[in-house]
Amino acid sequence: MKIFNSGFFSAVAGLTLMASSAIAAPVIHSNDMENLHAGVRPDVADFIKGDSNIIHEKPKPKHHAPAAHNGANSAPLLSATNADTAGLESHYIIILDSSISQQDLHEHTSWVEGVHQENVMQSNNYYGPEDSNYMFGLKHIYDFGESAFKGYAGQFSADVVEQIRLHPHVIAVERDQVVTIKDKITQSGAPWGLSRVSHREHLTSDTNGKYVYDSSAGEGVTAYVVDTGVNIHHVEFEGRAKWGATIPANDADEDGNGHGTHVAGTIASRAYGVAKKAKIVAVKVLRSNGSGSMSDVISGVEWTVKDHTSQSKAGKKTAVANMSLGGGSSFVLDFAVDSAVKKGVAYAVAAGNEFDDACSSSPAASKNAITVAASNVNDQLAYFSNYGKCVDIIAPGVNILSTWIGSNNRNTNTISGTSMATPHVAGLAAYYLGLHPDDSATDVKNALIKQATKNAINLAGVSDTPNLLGYNGV
Repeated sequence: MKIFNSGFFSAVAGLTLMASSAIAAPVIHSNDMENLHAGVRPDVADFIKGDSNIIHEKPKPKHHAPAAHNGANSAPLLSATNADTAGLESHYIIILDSSISQQDLHEHTSWVEGVHQENVMQSNNYYGPEDSNYMFGLKHIYDFGESAFKGYAGQFSADVVEQIRLHPHVIAVERDQVVTIKDKITQSGAPWGLSRVSHREHLTSDTNGKYVYDSSAGEGVTAYVVDTGVNIHHVEFEGRAKWGATIPANDADEDGNGHGTHVAGTIASRAYGVAKKAKIVAVKVLRSNGSGSMSDVISGVEWTVKDHTSQSKAGKKTAVANMSLGGGSSFVLDFAVDSAVKKGVAYAVAAGNEFDDACSSSPAASKNAITVAASNVNDQLAYFSNYGKCVDIIAPGVNILSTWIGSNNRNTNTISGTSMATPHVAGLAAYYLGLHPDDSATDVKNALIKQATKNAINLAGVSDTPNLLGYNGV
């Protein structure tokens, strides 16, 4: 993803979950589609049919299935043609039927671990955890709550995966993939993003540099930054930022990259933020080098749901989350984000920086999230921004000035990307919730779309993109 600097308010540069370039449309045979389970399984079928970047890998012979599962249909094994799986070749994410109980989830994952351990002991390649062929088994267990996303992730052999696919609780299995940020750093530009989201008309010398906003400024609203971490000690956060979780194993509770801090600054910092009184919670899912795994990202999404659920018991109905990352098409990630929105977390996600159809990447294709494209100071779609019908709204994303990492806790940087546009919208969502605290996450999305400035952006060549520019309603 590209990270750029613009000016007044900060926005998030789009992080990316993909790395390959060539995209070949898969051929999905009708008899393969018939192997999809009943219940929620047709949703998976619709996802595969509607996305040319998703391959449904044909099931292998079912000779390793336990007796209890013999005769069951094999859940689809999904993989994205535009995903980078380097180093994660034997890592998988499994979605379970969301209607199963916590006891069912516990019994299923215990069964999986048993199958895995038996497979390891029987393998001719078994030498121990120090061996490169060793499979570590379960890594994450996901439970978003009642009737919501449930599943797990881990490293398994092909034989174990075949047994998992035959279990009646399994909806789909998806190959894990690498998540990275693709950024481009510049040092030019002036603060203008905040000005643009508080004015209906094109910026002039009189309005550029002026941000008009209600004094509530998102007070009392929590904004989760699902990213590389946040420099929570930066003076611009005025003590309103705290560390929430570090998902990657053995990684430090700090932002060693800068991307997450920049995003957080656009959302809620004193000088560069849209919602200047909102609270920031850092959820680190990518390492300091800007990369990680999709399974870690999903675990971060789960953490936001659980933390918000605990907060909602204290009267906090809705929270906001920013995810300035993306990658290859992923049914699992889209499903996780959609589930999080249903649980009360309004997600703003980056459309991507490939100047391509946003529907070809995730979580940009999530139906419930707010997918954000980027514009420049001249009210043109940014040259790098993804576009299309999966875009919900547009926001400033070129030459965005915001907070940065550094020992003095005062640094700033100017970068560009849909990663920078997205936090403008996350900030607008927090700002809106400060004024309408009883609204749901779905209400927030609908309100931002309704109050957006219409037909403000030059969308030459991408007319299928909604021409809606984020606006704070002042």
